Amino acid sequence: MCAELRTLNPVLKIIPPTGNVLLVDPWLTNPVFAEGKDEVAALKRVDLILVTHGHSEHIGNAVEIGKRTRANLVATDDPSAAMTAVLGYPAELADTKTTGHFGGTLNLLDHEVAVTFVPAWHGAGVEKDENSLPHYGGNPGGLIIAIRGGPTLYHTGDTDLFSDMAPVSRYNKIDVMLVCVGDHFTMGLKRAADAVKLVDPRVAIPMHYGTFRC
Repeated sequence: MCAELRTLNPVLKIIPPTGNVLLVDPWLTNPVFAEGKDEVAALKRVDLILVTHGHSEHIGNAVEIGKRTRANLVATDDPSAAMTAVLGYPAELADTKTTGHFGGTLNLLDHEVAVTFVPAWHGAGVEKDENSLPHYGGNPGGLIIAIRGGPTLYHTGDTDLFSDMAPVSRYNKIDVMLVCVGDHFTMGLKRAADAVKLVDPRVAIPMHYGTFRC
């Protein structure tokens, strides 16, 4: 597929052939990854941080990583604004060049990566800490990530099954679908299986399961 992919429930790390580094929903210090702090500290280069929505386990370590590596934030308008205003993500790394909205496509890193924002059914509030009320984070979303000369990925973010997943593959043939199957906070196995049928990817990878013990 001419790109290195690494998944870590729900983090996705993508390294295209040029060596650019992309992180999606970078919650590296999550409960199922004991080496998370070391992994964050070891990151020397990150070019883009992509965030599907404003919940804390998806924003994760984005602000810390972004400040240190100077990675540009890729998100829709509302979570991008909340992350800069509430959480302190550097505003100069979250401008209109890497901010879009549903249905729109951003061509990034000299057209090596194309990111299209698509809807999801979930929540999206942004919290400064666990004791604060959530700030408006807009609508949750998913991401279509097309690598030049490589795979096209659909990261669902957190979502329920919904019929508008089907047109995703009308516009992009999906090579890899990262599909949430956590139940309780997202869709469970049966609904996730139906979501995969709607999209019809070459490969489906389950994610965001077993992170919390409820």
